[in-house]
Amino acid sequence: MLVVFGAATAAGSAIACASLIVLIRPWLQRYVLAKPNARSSHQVPTPQGGGIAVVVATIAAAYSASFFASYFLPAGAASAAPPVVLIAAVILMAGVGAMADFRPIDVAPRLLLQTLAVAAVIYALPAELRVLPILPWWAERILLVIGGLWFVNLVNFMDGLDWMTAAEVVPLTAALAAIGFLGILPPQAVVVSLGLCGAMVGFGYFNRPVAKLFLGDVGSLPIGLVLGWLLVLLAGNGGRAAALLLPLYYLADSTITLLRRLGNGERIWQAHRTHFYQRATDRGFTVIDVVGRVFAINLLLAALALLTVLLPGRTAEVGALLAGGAAVGWLLFTFTRGRG
Repeated sequence: MLVVFGAATAAGSAIACASLIVLIRPWLQRYVLAKPNARSSHQVPTPQGGGIAVVVATIAAAYSASFFASYFLPAGAASAAPPVVLIAAVILMAGVGAMADFRPIDVAPRLLLQTLAVAAVIYALPAELRVLPILPWWAERILLVIGGLWFVNLVNFMDGLDWMTAAEVVPLTAALAAIGFLGILPPQAVVVSLGLCGAMVGFGYFNRPVAKLFLGDVGSLPIGLVLGWLLVLLAGNGGRAAALLLPLYYLADSTITLLRRLGNGERIWQAHRTHFYQRATDRGFTVIDVVGRVFAINLLLAALALLTVLLPGRTAEVGALLAGGAAVGWLLFTFTRGRG
């Protein structure tokens, strides 16, 4: 029954997302074109803003699934509806992204609004939820806001190649839903994970290489916020190793690239093509080569994350983290070396 519930929720979200894209794509084609720039991997103007459909479908699927959750999910699932604060923050983040998609906005107001959305989500977490209990509660929450802000932006930074975000989000959210079915995550996280997973599948049809539609900041920013919220819940419910493993490729690529650019004295907010996955396409890899490898690594990371949940203990966690780190390191090295 859990499989039926999960499949129905994801499928409904995928259908809703694809249907909405069909309706709004002509408008996006006319008014919201992404023109090639220093960061782009595309050569011709392409409509962006598909994230509108992803966000709407995710919210609709999550709320719809919450009505049926008590029949399929563990006890207490009657309160499976996503938190109102999360939905409000997602809408705010989507609004920030929509403004950026229409015309560039200054870094300061953009970061201010993003910080407001992230801080609201962190503030609304259960008071008893602790990710780093060795720290004072207030210090942990400040670090979570800073980390959440970085995570939102790294998801945005990594959305620079056809199918790249789908190759990250689909395995990650599917794994989170599976972990939730094991009772590690609250029902709210399960329905949101399933809704986002399905929505990204529906969007992926239009984003397949060569993409006919991009997410835009209206999609990548709120997706980053939702993923960050889900990972914090996972870490706070005893799955710290799993919460680190699931986004490990995104974390490594973006963080190493940021540190490298800072070391070179570059303006980190300016468009660029120095992420590992971008350099790979400049060194002989096709788009399918890159996203296929990223998808495979994410499947491995998802399996390792599930392993740490099924076999809790220091040995399994350390072993999984070492294996995941080695796999991600190998992929980054492969992208840097290019095709031989």
